[in-house]
Amino acid sequence: MKKVLVLVAAVMAVVCSARADVEFAYDAGFEAVSSYIWRGQYNGGLSFQPDVEIGYNGDHTAFRFGVWGSVGASDWKFTKGLPNYINDEGTEINPNTFFVPEVDVFANFKFFGATVGFTHYYFFGGQPYFAGLEEGGSQTEIQAGYNFSHFFGENAGAYFNWYTIVAGSDANYNEAGEARRAFSTYIELGYDYTWDEIGLTLGAQLGMSPWENPLYGNSKFAVTNIALKLNKEWEFDIVTLDLFAQGSLNPDGLNKSNVFVNASGDEKLCVQRLNGVIGLGVWF
Repeated sequence: MKKVLVLVAAVMAVVCSARADVEFAYDAGFEAVSSYIWRGQYNGGLSFQPDVEIGYNGDHTAFRFGVWGSVGASDWKFTKGLPNYINDEGTEINPNTFFVPEVDVFANFKFFGATVGFTHYYFFGGQPYFAGLEEGGSQTEIQAGYNFSHFFGENAGAYFNWYTIVAGSDANYNEAGEARRAFSTYIELGYDYTWDEIGLTLGAQLGMSPWENPLYGNSKFAVTNIALKLNKEWEFDIVTLDLFAQGSLNPDGLNKSNVFVNASGDEKLCVQRLNGVIGLGVWF
């Protein structure tokens, strides 16, 4: 990690010294959310999610390096002391609520509308179903995308992003129990429109996973996220407030039992197909 930080600092220094039209940039703040929803998956209940980023902005380029975290409960019920039980599929279930901390380190570089980057996810355990990480672990993901905003005008924009896990805990297993890297992949198409006069933005997302993998739980190509998000911003001298609401549906494997899972703890994680979140962001 020290080598990565030194390399990032060196790249920023070279770029900033080579070009006079770049300026230092930073973002810092947090979100408090009613549920931790990630790419259409339910990953927990009430959560606190801080974010710190540094980098630079140029005429046609930008760079960010940052750390994002999430600490929260697996659901709203805060149930403790319940014994494990076996479900209808013969799987041992822990019905208790637990805390699910996560820390992500990321960097991305933008050139005109294109973006490339990486994220290293670290999970501190307690989520038996999430990404197959029984006792916690880590994953590294690479990203490539393009933003088409310059084709839509100032108030609207469309984008495309491709994310693939390339290292860490991410494997498919054959009948003999042999593991092979799954390269869990998520493809996202999005569109945003902003009404400047009222500071309101409506966003739509379509997410897909192209092949079998444990992270998104699909056995073949599948649409795994259809989402709508509405957010309202208020800008003050030193702080920006962002109030938002989002609803998402994962149609892959949708049935009556998983549209809404009326259960506690890990039985709900990454299983519930219809999810929603209300959150407040505070940015400096």
